[in-house]
Amino acid sequence: MPRTTAWEKCSNQELLEWRICDLGLDLVGTPLEAPIDRLYRELEARNLRVKPHCWLSEEWFSPDGIPGIAIPFYLAHPRLKRLEREQILEVEGGTNAECLRLLRHEAGHAIQHAFRLHRRKRWRELFGSSTEPYPDYYRPNPGSRRYVVHLPHWYAQSHPDEDFAETFAVWLTPGSRWRRKYIGWHALHKLRYVDQLMHEIAGQSPPVRSRARPDPVHRIKTTLGDHYRAKRERYRVLASRAYDGDLLRLFTPIEESTSRSPAAASFLRKHRAEIRRLVARSTGKHELALDTVLGEMIARSRELKLRAVGKQADLVTSFAILLAARSAEFVYRGRDWHAL
Repeated sequence: MPRTTAWEKCSNQELLEWRICDLGLDLVGTPLEAPIDRLYRELEARNLRVKPHCWLSEEWFSPDGIPGIAIPFYLAHPRLKRLEREQILEVEGGTNAECLRLLRHEAGHAIQHAFRLHRRKRWRELFGSSTEPYPDYYRPNPGSRRYVVHLPHWYAQSHPDEDFAETFAVWLTPGSRWRRKYIGWHALHKLRYVDQLMHEIAGQSPPVRSRARPDPVHRIKTTLGDHYRAKRERYRVLASRAYDGDLLRLFTPIEESTSRSPAAASFLRKHRAEIRRLVARSTGKHELALDTVLGEMIARSRELKLRAVGKQADLVTSFAILLAARSAEFVYRGRDWHAL
């Protein structure tokens, strides 16, 4: 029977005071072993002689020059997954299926690093330059057929390395039927190239074999509280008066309202979770990013003294459409390496 640690019974507030390095976390014996083993079997079935080593860290990433995968620590324990959901509203990779999708993506980075694929001329022609700086923001085109769709947020559009990792993940996924699904898409050229490239390197030993593990959990002295404050900050979008025109089209200034309609800020707070979930389901956007924009709109509605005049159901739908449009710009959540 697994040993119970002291922090498992802590309240959220108490748990936030713990340092990550003091949690005593390890991949061995956790539910993460099953999706990692599944990834290894999928790579072996393709005769790819890269077996990315995995370790626990603060987030998902695959470091430059290291064919390995860092996995966020919260996935190693159900208590930490609950805290992640309470703090961030979602648990990235929280199910086996989601975890596998992310592992396949990160395996694409690991294979790129292991064989230095980004140095190839044809790779650069199709995906772009790997040395291109990662953006702080990217604005995806949901209708684009130049990129595969694997992870949420049309993530392949954020950087050439992510484009390759997403294309590889679609190619690797059993039963993806990419040849049929992407007929007529420019992305099919990339998939065919990845198919040809993987057959070319099949059975080969990679030239890069580093087993380094940057930022392992046992060296992270940050408290969980500080970790989540920093994580939320990465989703923060600066408040902007650019929202004013949109809000004034949807809501009514108090001096123009003749009814006892609720304040727009109160209306939005009441329906905040419903609107956030509605937009997240329809767009694939992260709930915390949506909630950040929502919070700014609520604050600005209060400053403008707006009222929610009309049928509530119609206003919820109209505001959801507005929020989807206003949150189209995504904050890149990574670091100096290829992270999500």
